[in-house]
Amino acid sequence: MTEKPPLPSDEERNWLGEGQSASQLAASLSPDGAETDDRPAWDSKLQYVLAQVGFSVGLGNVWRFPYLCHQNGGGAFMLLYVVLLLVVGVPLFFMELAAGQSIRQGSIGVWKHISPKLAGIGYSSCMVCFFVALYYNVIIAWSLFYMGNSFQYPLPWEQCPVDTVTNDTVKECASSSPTSYFWFRKALDITNSIDDSGEFNPIMTGCLLAAWTIVSLAMIKGIKSSARVMYFSSVFPYVVLFIFLIRGLMLDGAIEGITYMFYPKLEIWGEVQVWRQAATQVFFALGLGYGSVIAYSSYNPVHNNCHRDALMVSGINFMTSVLASLVVFVVLGFRAKNIALNCVAENLGLLSSIASHGSDHHWWPWFNITDPSSVSINDYSEWYSHYGSMVGPNITDCSLEEEMNKGVEGTGLAFIAFTEAMALFPASPFWSTLFFLMLLNLGLSTMFGTMQGILTPLMDNFSLLGRHRTLLTMCSCALGFVIGLLFTQRSGNYFVTMFDDYSATLPLIIVVIFETLSVAWIYGADRFLDDIEVMLKWRPPVVYKYLWKYVCLLAMVTLLAASLLRMVFKRPTYTAWNQSTGSEMSLQYPGWALAMIGMLILLATLPVPIAYIHSMLQNRRAVNIGSADGGGQEMHREMYTKCRSSDQLDSGSLRFSSEHDEAQPRIGFLPLGDDHYRLLPQQEGMEDDEEEEDTGV
Repeated sequence: MTEKPPLPSDEERNWLGEGQSASQLAASLSPDGAETDDRPAWDSKLQYVLAQVGFSVGLGNVWRFPYLCHQNGGGAFMLLYVVLLLVVGVPLFFMELAAGQSIRQGSIGVWKHISPKLAGIGYSSCMVCFFVALYYNVIIAWSLFYMGNSFQYPLPWEQCPVDTVTNDTVKECASSSPTSYFWFRKALDITNSIDDSGEFNPIMTGCLLAAWTIVSLAMIKGIKSSARVMYFSSVFPYVVLFIFLIRGLMLDGAIEGITYMFYPKLEIWGEVQVWRQAATQVFFALGLGYGSVIAYSSYNPVHNNCHRDALMVSGINFMTSVLASLVVFVVLGFRAKNIALNCVAENLGLLSSIASHGSDHHWWPWFNITDPSSVSINDYSEWYSHYGSMVGPNITDCSLEEEMNKGVEGTGLAFIAFTEAMALFPASPFWSTLFFLMLLNLGLSTMFGTMQGILTPLMDNFSLLGRHRTLLTMCSCALGFVIGLLFTQRSGNYFVTMFDDYSATLPLIIVVIFETLSVAWIYGADRFLDDIEVMLKWRPPVVYKYLWKYVCLLAMVTLLAASLLRMVFKRPTYTAWNQSTGSEMSLQYPGWALAMIGMLILLATLPVPIAYIHSMLQNRRAVNIGSADGGGQEMHREMYTKCRSSDQLDSGSLRFSSEHDEAQPRIGFLPLGDDHYRLLPQQEGMEDDEEEEDTGV
């Protein structure tokens, strides 16, 4: 037997722990026990944390969480969110971090390491990441367009344009608002339905090309180049949010907005829909199932404290959502109060015209109608509640609460409501530029993580792609741009909504269910905690075992069932823009669009059963070949012997393990642990017996 270097002693392993980078550890031994090329590593812990925070903190924190909190009981929803975050979100996030860090592979390699039958989980994650990247970069393109239009005064969405033919205000804008008109007509030039595709929007096509170019350049050297960009893209949004918060608190209506936002309505805890939305938000806020969390943690040193990272990143994510909610509702409170005050002024003007015909009616206001600035919204609302029915239909109510109740989310919040509020700010171009630069950075940091969830698993599992990292990155971005042209049609916004609602939700929930099953039941929660103990040098609380095995799994299955039932009993719809009325309307997806939705879900989930069937067929073929060679089942018996750190590990035994690992799950997550085992083929034992007989030993 050829002389092999001994395994590292305990002292040497301690030295490897904190001082050696992930690339050095992976260079010595891969999860399969084979020699590998040097793996990239983070330059510092700060770089890694910024990358994880940048990926998990995205546009959803700014325009989805505040809306859900506003619609579902304010402070009560926030408390429910925290409970689900601690019970479901943090354990699953910790599980992905630990799996990626211990195996030092992307999502495909991690689940393939447990068993080749589970490799499809990683491929499904890659498919979902690709679908998300396609439409997410379109949102970045929209942010680029708005940021470019912010460098002018007055802002182009402050006033309605004038029709050069009739010399009147454009009807579509007069029927809606300047910000709505600019968004739907100038930015998107949108059609009336998804059936009417229209031609390509040349400006948005150019912005999409610019967005993919930025992503390509930032990721062309892997984490080495994207991590440097993260220093700005992950930190800058926080600077902007704090600036907006300080400025917003000085605005009239800010306190009303915050009060309305956080006023608790505990009765919502009895509604199933609220629980579903809170669980979904926890799920997507942390980026579970994408494979990006696994990819980023795979570049860590093996003894990095990933448990602390899980708690820290989850906490930062939640606090960012709260900060963003404060900013959003401070600004929306200011906007709502301005709209309500303008409403009061208009109605007092109508009352003034009535006063010219006499003001001796018993319902006449007790306040001074000639000075609207002296009339508060509460006084006017109180008067209207008593006498509104007597003054005729022309006089309307002006309620601050009603304006706040017109909750907006997603693109409606960012590109309509927020832009309308910023147009009222002094020096509005500055605030607009700052806001859309923040959206751009939030989108880019999430986009980097999403692309890493695609590239890392592919490079880890296909050596040819791993050797051509730059070419793979450029080709992936080019493919994303070409397919992304679907979203730059005049009907492109409807496809963005479709992909956002259906391409990721169900597939990701299914992926995380299989991930949890793989770790907690197939591999074993106790064995996984053993591996984490070796990695962290302390054992995580046993509560994680029960959370993974029962609570998290039950929560994800319930969420999947609720999402499926909602799709079955409520036909999928989308919000379309009616050009003639200048308003939004809800339409049902046509048959071909429903088929497209089904295809997206199918393509994202199909790799899981395909990989399982493929592995089963390979196993059966291996058994048949072994039987034909006369080895029978003895060829597939595997024997393990415990090795001390001073023992020598034969490379042939490692190869034998790699070739036959499809017959059963791996013995351990960690390539190196406290106890080391080597695989001894049955034939090797037989040869040793024969040698002993020959020599007489």
